[in-house]
Amino acid sequence: MPLLVADPIAVLVEQREALERLVRTHSTPQQLAMRARIILHAAEAMGVRASARELGTWPKTVRYWRKRWRQAADRHSVLERLADAPRSGAPATYTAEQICAVIAMTCEKPSESERPISQWSQREIADEAMRRGLVLHISQRSVGRFLKKRPISSRTASVIGSRRSPIPPSTPSAPTSAPSTKSRLPPMTPIAPSRSMR
Repeated sequence: MPLLVADPIAVLVEQREALERLVRTHSTPQQLAMRARIILHAAEAMGVRASARELGTWPKTVRYWRKRWRQAADRHSVLERLADAPRSGAPATYTAEQICAVIAMTCEKPSESERPISQWSQREIADEAMRRGLVLHISQRSVGRFLKKRPISSRTASVIGSRRSPIPPSTPSAPTSAPSTKSRLPPMTPIAPSRSMR
């Protein structure tokens, strides 16, 4: 069976200096430092398994970052070559500014917006946000998620469904008539310590 040999990696002098600087700098994130070490090992013709063993990672990880380095365009910097790949998925629907504007709107009284209600509901917030042009379209559910992420205030408590009413401190709680569980349990006998505990 032939011995598998890793594909060679070309590292320019400037790139090697940048990689070594990343490894030496204490403020470099650990993932980035390990990726730099993987490429430096490849430049020194170290095998995939030996590199993985020395770095305490999987050979699959070493192969992945060597392949990413080889496939990167020459114009890319060292940091661009070692950066995470863009993740899949839909982009965010609402910007942080839009979310903040919607939440700030809930701090206003509904009467200031000429709404004939005493407290905001998720539906009213969504309608008012679209009327003001804060967002093009927003659902009640999205409003609920925005409000759930922030601490509950008394004004928005009913909007997100928190219906807890505070117990007045002057009202003593009524004693319960059910017997406590302590009186129903048999007394426990101590367990003799084992030989290992002595």
